[in-house]
Amino acid sequence: MNTADLGLPVDVPSTALFTDQYELTMLRAALKAGTAGRRSVFEVFTRRLPDGRRYGVVAGTGRVLDAVENFRFDAGVLRFLRERDIVDEETLDWLAEYRFTGDIWGYPEGEVYFPGSPIMRVEGTFGECVLLETVILSILNHDSAIAAAASRMASAAGDRPLIEMGARRTHELAAVAAARSAYVGGFATTSDLAAGFRYNIPTVGTSAHAFTLLHDHERDAFQAQVNALGRDTTLLVDTYDVAEAVRTAVEVAGPELGAVRIDSGDLLLVAHRVRQQLDELGATDTKIVVTSDLDEYAIASLAAAPVDAYGVGTQLVTGSGHPTASMVYKLVARAESGADGAPLVPVAKKSSGGKTSIGGRKWAARRLDSAGYAEAEVVGTGPVPDDLADRQLLVELVKGGEVVAREPLDAARDRHAAARANLPLSATQLSRGEPVIPTEYLHEGSGS
Repeated sequence: MNTADLGLPVDVPSTALFTDQYELTMLRAALKAGTAGRRSVFEVFTRRLPDGRRYGVVAGTGRVLDAVENFRFDAGVLRFLRERDIVDEETLDWLAEYRFTGDIWGYPEGEVYFPGSPIMRVEGTFGECVLLETVILSILNHDSAIAAAASRMASAAGDRPLIEMGARRTHELAAVAAARSAYVGGFATTSDLAAGFRYNIPTVGTSAHAFTLLHDHERDAFQAQVNALGRDTTLLVDTYDVAEAVRTAVEVAGPELGAVRIDSGDLLLVAHRVRQQLDELGATDTKIVVTSDLDEYAIASLAAAPVDAYGVGTQLVTGSGHPTASMVYKLVARAESGADGAPLVPVAKKSSGGKTSIGGRKWAARRLDSAGYAEAEVVGTGPVPDDLADRQLLVELVKGGEVVAREPLDAARDRHAAARANLPLSATQLSRGEPVIPTEYLHEGSGS
């Protein structure tokens, strides 16, 4: 089972080596010590949000499910591990039969999170859970960082659509994941055809400056594009003189011209001039699309400009200055012994430098104020208070090794829009500040 189960055309290859070597050396040592089969609980969380961010966005959950399902050690992988003497024969035999048989709970994709939120909880034997650390973190850290940037940009854009166009600014495979995350965060379309193919995201694209430069005259380029794509196309008007290009574009396509794109200059000033010129030429319905190294701040600065859509590339696919969500994967509880039914005991790292963690298998709920907006992220161990029982955030994703929560990407996109709308208004502020709601901890037996 994988993305093809949603009618999508791309299978996911083995993800077994998307890991760090120390996962396998820990497994080897645990097998030798007889502790690899001990029941364990790992949790994914972040200790802090990136500087200035008011909330985080969970993205990549669907990709995690595919990765876990396809975490298999085939003959070629096992041969590599044997030739490099990374593990011994006992461990190789164990890996040859590896299938994750445990349970995974997590915040559903598109949900928002805060420092300390148990974004994902992985339960099973130590051996089967520890192997998944790197691949889970690599997906969630990248995708959540992109989705958070996309969400901020979508907030700044308001009702104006956003086009993801960052494929040429990042690794070719990261570009596909980035387009997926941007869609979850609120972008409407992507220019990346691989993302459209794999995830059924709407794709768009017309022409670049090279197409205009190919022709002897700008008019010839516009005419060729209109002949091929129709009057509803988007013509790029800043290769030479913008005013002259707009005039030519309307002469070629008529007032039915779909849109013009501006890719340079003082976008605020140029957009106003182009809008005025289009209206004077009778092209009152022709839209204006702006590109050119936009981020959420540039988008916000154009709120009063007559802009109809934004194309964003570099700043989006690099997380707008924060390319990782800094999530960690920590053992928070393990069985008291290897005996069947042995009770879980909380465990936690104790260290200086802000790297401590809180032990225990956790739940999370979001408390609302009297107006129905979020006012606190409540994280606890033990029983869930009655007043929070219907506000719990974690959902079951994998049960007994079987994926139980695969969903269309639009569901995650809609969920994020709803989750963001449920936050206090200050969540959309771009100025530096603390998380928009605090995280409160309820420890079992403490009452606080």
